Amino acid sequence: MDQELEEKYTRYEIARILGARSLQLAMDAPILLKFSKEEMDELNYDVLRIAEKEFEAGVLPITVKRPLPKKSEKEIKKLSNVEIKEKLEIKAEKEKKEASYEKKEEVMEEKEEKEIMEQGEIMEIANPDDEEEVTEEEEKEEI
Repeated sequence: MDQELEEKYTRYEIARILGARSLQLAMDAPILLKFSKEEMDELNYDVLRIAEKEFEAGVLPITVKRPLPKKSEKEIKKLSNVEIKEKLEIKAEKEKKEASYEKKEEVMEEKEEKEIMEQGEIMEIANPDDEEEVTEEEEKEEI
């Protein structure tokens, strides 16, 4: 194949284009180039070879879309030791605030539980083992 086409497309793109076009030709799509009877005999009516000839001639109406990564032009600035220390101190302060906030929440929950216990009885989740077995005769008596 032409060196120019190999520089324009990757080998995977070329394989995909040729495969797609040869499938089209196998499904009786029209041939885009004019071939003489001798040329067709030489190609042995092979759809892959016909697709290669069309690709080399540049007559295929197939395009390739390449997803490219987004370019970001963000400059990364090297931090000085002083700036690094400041950032670490700020981070430590935030962690202390979060820890104190969690402690406050725990204390509040404990207070609420104590208030509920003082106000009345706390219902517990029933376990099947805790329930009494009731016989059929007792059920009839209750009704």
